[in-house]
Formats: sequence, structure tokens, C-alpha cells
Amino acid sequence: MKTEIITPAAIQYFPLAQLYVSDMNPRQDADPEGIDLLADSLAMIGLIQNLSGTVDADGRVGIVAGGRRLRAIARAVERDPTVTKRHPELASVPVRIAPDEATARAWASAENAAREDLAPADEIRAYGRMKDAGADVSTIARSFGKTEAHVYRRLALAALPVPILDALKAGQISLGMAKAFTVSQDEALTLQVLADVMGRDVSEYRIKQALQPEAISGTDRRALFVGLDAYTAAGGRMNRDLFSDTTALHDADLLDRLFIEKLKEEAAKVGEVWKWADVSTDSYISYGTTEKMDRVYRVEGELTEAQSERYDELAELANSDVLDEAGQAELAELVAILDGDYTDAQRAVAGVFVYVGSDGRLCVTNPLVSPYDREEAIETQVLTGHAATRHIAGSVEDAPKSPYSGALVEDMKAVRLAAIQTALLDKPEMVFDLLAFGLSLASGVSTHVFDLSPGRPNNCPSKPEGLEASERLTHAPAGHEAWSRPELRVDDLATAFRTFVAAGKKARNAALVEGVARTLPYGAGSAEFFGLIEADAGAGIRKVWTPTAENFFSCVSADYLDTLHLDLTGCDPQGNGFKAHKAQKKAEKAQCMERLFSDAEYQKAWKIDPEKKARIEAWTPDCF
Repeated sequence: MKTEIITPAAIQYFPLAQLYVSDMNPRQDADPEGIDLLADSLAMIGLIQNLSGTVDADGRVGIVAGGRRLRAIARAVERDPTVTKRHPELASVPVRIAPDEATARAWASAENAAREDLAPADEIRAYGRMKDAGADVSTIARSFGKTEAHVYRRLALAALPVPILDALKAGQISLGMAKAFTVSQDEALTLQVLADVMGRDVSEYRIKQALQPEAISGTDRRALFVGLDAYTAAGGRMNRDLFSDTTALHDADLLDRLFIEKLKEEAAKVGEVWKWADVSTDSYISYGTTEKMDRVYRVEGELTEAQSERYDELAELANSDVLDEAGQAELAELVAILDGDYTDAQRAVAGVFVYVGSDGRLCVTNPLVSPYDREEAIETQVLTGHAATRHIAGSVEDAPKSPYSGALVEDMKAVRLAAIQTALLDKPEMVFDLLAFGLSLASGVSTHVFDLSPGRPNNCPSKPEGLEASERLTHAPAGHEAWSRPELRVDDLATAFRTFVAAGKKARNAALVEGVARTLPYGAGSAEFFGLIEADAGAGIRKVWTPTAENFFSCVSADYLDTLHLDLTGCDPQGNGFKAHKAQKKAEKAQCMERLFSDAEYQKAWKIDPEKKARIEAWTPDCF
């Protein structure tokens, strides 16, 4: 078979005046506005792709592919003849010449039928190159026939690290995933996250979370309350996501400070007409905060006879939807009279809580009388009837509610048991006495001092932080684990026994004390007897356990923390120091209580003298 060698068509250069759009070109009509946009692009970056055509009998060149480019070149030169000095290819135009008419027709059909939009990565890079060349957004938009908003978004992607765009080009990440990377301000983190997500279907939200783990949303109630303008004016850093119209704030400490400062300012304004106005950084005021307080109500007003008649007239018009604006204002004034107001006597003994709701708006509770002001409120008859008697000792409503959850009580029991077992480790004679007592009839047939199964009573709380119990109290692995752990099995018991005996009585007694002490269950015998063991062993919870925010203070209510703080520090409940403490979030209060128990500098700040320090060191929760 004969093989035909095809010689590539040569590119030749022709003066612009020698070129025209061939009848073979499918695109005989062109949008003038589109030609203007393309002319702008050519004037900015020059001709990137040559034209294709065929030479006619007169020596002129008919363009079969690239008719829009030819028109745009002519438009660009017409507008600014000097453009050819910057881009000579617009004066001497490169044209690929077809060897025959059949080839020219094939070119004309192929280019116009196969043309497709730029791939996103190519489009992004093209915009970036034009910007680097000095083009503004408006020029780029006109050149590509896109909106300026579209160009802005693509340029945001053009600033991404090269590996991001390479991954987009290669199809290893989607365009949406690439957009998510624009929120990052840390290139090293960006590349790390890119390596994690390439080739995987990961949501944009998860990528943004990985890139901004500490970011605060612009819709966070603190941000809404403070305002973005105030935040940035104070030096706060933030960035806006061009693709989702969201905002991320990056200075949490600053935002918290501005939030608290503004909240306190607003509370001071509200407090001008009340005895007190306490702030809460939470998004609501819990029932536990107000359950011991009494609400006061407005004293309803009365309308004169003339006002009553006018109220009826206006109300009838309002119900008929024919009340004008002036009438609505008049009706509102009359309604305000009926709603009434708080008296000076009420304001003298009551206060409010000021907080910011989840929507970022300032909220003020109904006025309340605190337990500290109840006596005065009763004397001035602000509180009367049921409100004046419902907190009398012995009433159902006055029954104390435990501040400890069931889970916390169980944890504290485990801590107490660990303390007693730890003390028993140093009192082998007492262990032997208790063992003998429990095995004899002297204790009765129903008394069990030790669980000799041996049992595994829980002596480790769910949050072991702060517990320093002896490792000797750690329970041995359970028997069933021997099936999967050969090292726990003893096949030659005789040899093992002789080795154990050879270790001597001291080792034997230590093993006996450890093994028996671990089996002491909580409440052994009875509560009184268990208390006797605790006392005689010299056990003390605080010898092995220190309360922390994690293991205790975060598990009780904010009110409990406030009361405990007052009790241990003896500070003035109306003083600025305690008010500042009380205004904190529960988590912050828990951290402060931890410092009160362990930080000498913090204790010094609260003027903890030796007597108070001794109380702190001896304190244990009363949950047993």
C-alpha cells in the first residue's frame, strides 16, 4: 500500500488590508459588541492564535477560520493605529494557508464546530495574566464577554498557589473545592489540606473548616452584636468569601473583649433605673439562675372616661383596617397607659439580667427580686401574697434541689473509695483485721466487708484528671481476657506458687493488702461502718484528688460556682470583683475556680489568707 506523506501547511504573514472573510467561513455575521470586546483583548495582549485561510486568484487571502479575530484586529487598528507597534502581528497577520479548497472547507467546519469554552483553570490563568499585564477588571470582563462579578471571582482563584490550579486542571479537585481554598491565609496549611483532599469527594464546608479551624462566622451572635465595622476599627482581622457571601473573623480574643465591653455599656444604661443590672455572656438566662428570684409586674394604668371612649373609637377603626398613622400613634399611647409601668419602689429592690440572644440582639429579662433583697421587697410591699411566702422554710417550693448530677455523684463516690483504698495500703494490720472480721460470725452472716469474688468495684471516675490514687489499686485484667492474651495465663501453677512463696512474707503481705484493698466496695457494711473505715484509715478525698474545671467545676451549675466562690473567698457579693466573676460564662467560671484551688497568684489576687487557704485545701463536695 502506498503511504501519502502530508506536509503541514505553512504559516505566512500578510498585511491586514489583504485579508477578508471568505464565503466558506460559517460565521458571516458577528455581534458588534462581541467584536469590540475581542478588540480590547487583542489591544491588551495581542494575537495568540493565527488565522486560517486560502489564497484566491487575485492574491488576496480569504479567512475560513478566525473571522471574528480578523474583524477584531481591524477594529483595534481602527481605534488606535499605534497598537501595531506594541503588537506587530496585528499589522502583519499570521495566516495558515490551506493547500486546496477541500482542506480550507474542512478547516472552516472543524474549528467552528469543535470550539468550546475555556476550562476553568485555563480561564483563571488567562484572567491572571491579563491582570499582571496591567488590565483592570472592566477590561478583562469586556475582553472575555463576562460580567465583572464573574471576573472578580475568577481573579480570586488566580491568586491561589500554583498546585491548587494544577490540581483543578488535572481534575483532582472540583471548581467548588478550589473556591474553598480562597479563604486560607496560610500557604503551608493550604498545601497540606490540598494533599489530603485531592482525588476525594470532600465538601467545600469541610475544606474551609480545615483551613480556618479557629475562624468565627460573621453571623455569630457576638459579631452581630459588636458589628463588623467596630471589630475592624479595633484592628480585627477578617476575610470575606467571594463565593458564598460569608465572613470569617480571626481574632476571637478581641471579639470577646469588644462583646463584653459593649454588653457592659448597655447594661449600665439599663441599670440606671434598676437596683442592679447583671450581664450574662450566655445567649439565654437559665432557669437555675432565676428560680430563687421573684418577678415583679407592671402596675397597670387606668384611662379616664374620655380616654376610654377615644380608645374604643380608635380600636374599632383599627379592627376595620382604616386607622391612619396619627391614629395608630394615639392608640399606642393609650395602650401604653393601660399596660402601666414599674413603680419607684419596685425599681429600688428589683433588677434585670442583660444578655445577647442568638440573633445578636440585646435582651433584657423581666425585673426580678433577688434573695438578698426579698426582705426589703416584702417590707415595702413590692412582694405580697404568695410571692412573699413561697420561700418560707419547709414549703414544697423551698425544698433544696441537689446541685450534683447523678453521674457526678458516682464519680465522687469513686474518688472517695479510691481515697479510702489508698489509705488502707499503708495499714496492712487493719486490712487483716477487717478481713478476719468479715469472714467470722462476729460480723453476722449478712455482713460483707470485702467482695472476695474478687470483685472490681469502681474506684476510678469517668474524668480521672486530678486523681492521684496509687497504681497498686489498678484492677488486674478480667479473667476472660486470658483467652486472647497468653501472657495473662499461668500454665505451671506449682512453679508459680513456689516462686511467689520464695519472695518472702513482705511481698506476700503487700500482695494480700493490695488485692484485698481493691475489693473494698463503696458503702461496705453500712454507711456508718464505711465512715468508720474511712476515719480509722486516715483517708481523705483531698489527699488523692484535686478539683479541676474538667473533673468537677464544669459539671455543676454556674449558680453553684458563684455560691462556692463567695463561701471560699468571703468577698463582697456586691463588689466589682465578684460581679466581674459572676458575669463570666460558666466555662470561664470553672477555670477561675480551678485557679482558686491551685494558683497561688490567683489566690493572692483574691486576698486568700492562711485561714481561707486551709478551707480551700480541706473543701470537699457535700454529695455523699
